[in-house]
Amino acid sequence: MSDTVKGHLSASLTVLIWALTFISTKILLKDFFPIEILFIRFLIGFIVLSAISRKILPFKGWHEEGYYIIAGLFGVFLYYYLENVALTFTLAMNVGIIGSVSPFMTALISRFILKQGRIPRVFVLGFICSMIGIALISFSGTLNVNPIGDGLALIATICWASYSLVIKKISDFGYSTIATTQRIFFLWVAIHDSCLIH
Repeated sequence: MSDTVKGHLSASLTVLIWALTFISTKILLKDFFPIEILFIRFLIGFIVLSAISRKILPFKGWHEEGYYIIAGLFGVFLYYYLENVALTFTLAMNVGIIGSVSPFMTALISRFILKQGRIPRVFVLGFICSMIGIALISFSGTLNVNPIGDGLALIATICWASYSLVIKKISDFGYSTIATTQRIFFLWVAIHDSCLIH
């Protein structure tokens, strides 16, 4: 199997898992609070990552640690918490579609706030076409909009875009993706645990 095929299969599996999280979270919200789902999700994630990589990255100073904390704030806490709360107001389908805006938000923040890179016209055109296609398939002629839920979902995409840009900076530290993710999960599982206890 070629690397290209492996890459496509991995991407497809990732999209499938990502899509299932909206549905599973919607079901879990019947019995759990959004913050509880958040804690359980990342506790499980941390345990799995620890089984794969048993050595947690050591403390290297607050400059480096600050990036992990910021990444966790945007990508672990705010994004998923806002997404979970959004699902209490609106349809999982809506949150999934709005979540697809994340790559575009990342490009916008990188270009206009960080003054990095540029946004090619073909990217904008491709994004618009893909969003129209997803919306047509998902809505099937019906439109169910909830301003609060959909608004929270949109804010969540900004948080994820911010997380993506912080992770890009963290990648310069030279650690593996698993080790980096494990470190971020560890910090925010500990913070969530403290919040839930108090």
